[in-house]
Amino acid sequence: MELAIYPLLVEVCDKYKLYLDKKGVRQARGRRKKVSWIDSYGNAHDLDFVLERDGSQDVIGQPVAFIEVAWRRYTKHSRNKAQEIQGAIMPLKETHSKTAPFIGAVLSGVFTEGAVNQLESLGFNILYFEYDTVIEAFKHVNIDARFDEDTAVEDFEDKIESWESLSGEDMQSLLDRLHELNSKGIKKFMSNLEKTITRYIESIRVLPLHGESFEYTNIPDVITFIKGYEECKTISAEFIKYEVIVRYNNGDRIDAEFKSKDSVVDFLESFLPPFKPQI
Repeated sequence: MELAIYPLLVEVCDKYKLYLDKKGVRQARGRRKKVSWIDSYGNAHDLDFVLERDGSQDVIGQPVAFIEVAWRRYTKHSRNKAQEIQGAIMPLKETHSKTAPFIGAVLSGVFTEGAVNQLESLGFNILYFEYDTVIEAFKHVNIDARFDEDTAVEDFEDKIESWESLSGEDMQSLLDRLHELNSKGIKKFMSNLEKTITRYIESIRVLPLHGESFEYTNIPDVITFIKGYEECKTISAEFIKYEVIVRYNNGDRIDAEFKSKDSVVDFLESFLPPFKPQI
């Protein structure tokens, strides 16, 4: 499944001059071959693919997309895998919330509707290669990839040997067939990825907040305060914070809060130079 998605990601990275990180040797991470990112709590998360802006073999860039690939044969394991993907990517999404990267899951095999919905509800973009399409793609090169819990070990070994002995031409034929059978899902997934990569800022709203804090121990008192508060009253009050809302043309939104001018400026300068769409 990683082989199936890899060329699609290479194509989009070449198109938009991004770096595609995957398992393997990379000078920027030394001896470690795994793609691993650290969240704001200091925890490491291993991933399958990360698309980076301004990244290279020697330099870790800014993450544009985090993508996990997962296979499950039985529905009884699908919910656990969805939670595993959630646990790996959501902390990184939170850590890099100021740039709102694309988060995607490439699922294959058998996943319950509940598992898929769980990921989608968290903002994941899903590409789902259903089990039957995978079996059909292998059948295209004369491999019977079907199996269940009663499949003998010897049969497993035969299937794996058939897969590993495929010629480069047959391998490509299998992948092409898999792409053909899942063309609609691939088109949607890649379109959403490109929308994130090519998005541009439509507006930036800055709200300096001044005021006095009021604290209560019960809801009725708060309601009484709200009902009696004079909104038009001019108050000379202490500065509290800046709220910044960045809105993109694709509907993405970044909300941030800062206590100082320097922090706001640093945040806004991180968007420079701005992405300019081709006209």
